[in-house]
Amino acid sequence: MRHNKKFNHLGRKKAHRDALLANMTISLIMHKRIVTTLAKAKALRVYAEPLINRAKEDTMANRRLVFSYLQNKEAIKELFNDVAQKIADRPGGYTRILKLGNRLGDNAKTCFIELVDYNEAMLKEKAGAKTKTTRRSRKKATPKPAEAPAAEAVEAKAPAAE
Repeated sequence: MRHNKKFNHLGRKKAHRDALLANMTISLIMHKRIVTTLAKAKALRVYAEPLINRAKEDTMANRRLVFSYLQNKEAIKELFNDVAQKIADRPGGYTRILKLGNRLGDNAKTCFIELVDYNEAMLKEKAGAKTKTTRRSRKKATPKPAEAPAAEAVEAKAPAAE
């Protein structure tokens, strides 16, 4: 029975799963976006977001703790220098998963997982949407075109009657 085992084991033993998630986290930090299966992306989000949250406070203890998980100096430098500046004001939710469809070979569900603040296309859309927020007022109702000739016809008849 799998009582109280809430995370996805991904069909791997603990050491293999930890190595997989650490390598995927390093790739995510270095490349800002990776393509993987949906199950791995969901497991990666649970693994990576606490480590990214540690980068907000640049202390030696946090660097050592994150290094104990990732074992990659370049990724740690990137995380604590560049990524931490972009996520400084974000309260959580540092990653985004975008579903792509099924893979041709084995029909596995694939997706992007990316760091939220590094998607330039979505950031441009948000900036564009903010600039277009002007209020429009309704114009006053204009007389219908059918009513205007009727009024002229009444005026035209009036001089003839005199």
